[in-house]
Amino acid sequence: MAVENLSTLFIDIGLIIIVGTIFGFLAKMLKQPLIPSYVLAGLLLGPILQIITHRGVIDILSEMGIAFLLFIVGLELNVSKLKNVGMVASVGGALQCAILFGIGFVIMMIAGFKYVEAIYIGMIIAFSSTMVVIKILSDKRELDTLHGRIIIGYLLMQDFLAIMALSLLGNLNDLTMWLFFVSLGKAFLLCFFSWFLSKYILPTIFKYSAAVQELLFLTAVSTCFLFSFLSAEVLGFSVAIGAFIGGVSLANLPYSYEIIGKVKSIRDFFSTIFFVSLGMSIVSITKSMILILVLLLIATLLLKPIIILFITAIFGYKARPAFLTSISLAQTSEFSLILATQGLILGHISQEIFSITALLAVLTMTLTSYLMKYEYWFYDLFKGVFGKFDLFTSGKDHEFLNEKSKYDVLLIGYDRIGYSIVKKLHLLKKKLLVVDFNPEIIKRLIKEKIHCLYGDISDIEILERINLKQMAMVISTSPNKQDNLLLIKKTKEVNKKALIFLTAYKVEDALELYGQKADYVILPHFLGGEHVSLLIESFGDDMDKVIKHRYAHIEELKKRQTLGHSHPAQHHHQASEE
Repeated sequence: MAVENLSTLFIDIGLIIIVGTIFGFLAKMLKQPLIPSYVLAGLLLGPILQIITHRGVIDILSEMGIAFLLFIVGLELNVSKLKNVGMVASVGGALQCAILFGIGFVIMMIAGFKYVEAIYIGMIIAFSSTMVVIKILSDKRELDTLHGRIIIGYLLMQDFLAIMALSLLGNLNDLTMWLFFVSLGKAFLLCFFSWFLSKYILPTIFKYSAAVQELLFLTAVSTCFLFSFLSAEVLGFSVAIGAFIGGVSLANLPYSYEIIGKVKSIRDFFSTIFFVSLGMSIVSITKSMILILVLLLIATLLLKPIIILFITAIFGYKARPAFLTSISLAQTSEFSLILATQGLILGHISQEIFSITALLAVLTMTLTSYLMKYEYWFYDLFKGVFGKFDLFTSGKDHEFLNEKSKYDVLLIGYDRIGYSIVKKLHLLKKKLLVVDFNPEIIKRLIKEKIHCLYGDISDIEILERINLKQMAMVISTSPNKQDNLLLIKKTKEVNKKALIFLTAYKVEDALELYGQKADYVILPHFLGGEHVSLLIESFGDDMDKVIKHRYAHIEELKKRQTLGHSHPAQHHHQASEE
């Protein structure tokens, strides 16, 4: 009998993986995120065809999926990234979550639900999907743009708050200030233990285990299970919390990316079961529940972007990066699904509320791909409305220039590529004007007495203020094709002699810019090979030259590190499963 049950369970898991794979292929063909396709596969296997029988075991496997999912999120978490976008990521991210939580809570309380269910819905709509958004930004090569970095900051803050929320769920029904501080104390102990291990013990252990790849994998998974055990059995938290803290303890090790590569396959397997099981858990929804779903969709797709747009603009960012940030975060999160699953297990929310959460995630995650695909079109369509948010950044404290001065060179975008260009232009004694739409960079330039103007080159008023007639050279480090085409057009209209250097990420974009009379187009991912070839030609076999350049390069990299010029790949959460 036990053999029959094991055989049936094996077949059920096989069906989940096979059907999930088929739906994944369909999603890929239709260029949709994979997570909603897995949920739809669960709908087919559960409520529609009612094929799967071992729901209890499947739920256990899906909880393992949550644990491995959060283990890798912890591995990829780097709090120092919040420094790259300053206050908007931390204070702005927390403020956004608080406001959205309040909106969700009020909607549910007015609708007559229990306060515990209202708390869950508030948390569910407050968070956005790290996996889906990072994957789309990566595909569009926008992780290293200004709005990409702001988005990453928001997401990291949301992930942190989601983990704090998960740690408090067990005591939600009888939560008091005492229990709240006890939970915080336990979380602090777990975090301190994680820090101690990662600082003094784990580096030595992983140094030896890294010599054997199989042992490296087992040591990493053992760390995940160790923290899960401490979290669940000793401190009374969930297994998922422990897995997340275990991942954080390994995040700063030199082997973290290697560990991610090895654990991802396990995570993908179990998380697929988790997302399919979500679809299997969706039950029929009453007409009153459909109304709640519509209200939550409005809150997530409309109110959420407006709130994020407003907050980002208040922190000094121009309308365009503020809008691009807001529209990218108009969905619920995989953490929302995890919160709902835990709420269902703990008996805090009903099956209908859980179903609403799953449907909300499927709809908003799917629509995100379309919103982000056409975000520049949306911005151009409503540019007049969004432009009003620039009133927050119209002060003279955002510029340092003399409009009567004659500038030799105009540089659009200072960070990373622009930083090196400025150094060279100063050596050449060129009079330079920098235009950037990152207020933190403008403040830094003002302190360094570098002539600068806060603005967006897609703004005609900014281009008119610059006085393109006098420029001998125009350089843009922005990879946005439409912006660069506008820059060529406006420059050539008044100054045909100016040299125009532009930036592109795609070969097709570079060729189009050349076709519009750009003098040179920078493709950053090709520059590395060209630079090395020139170094080889310059050094030859002269070891002294190599050593001298090596030390100079190390000093330059240290300076770049203090400025936050990390490589764009560090922002990539390697979320290939979407």
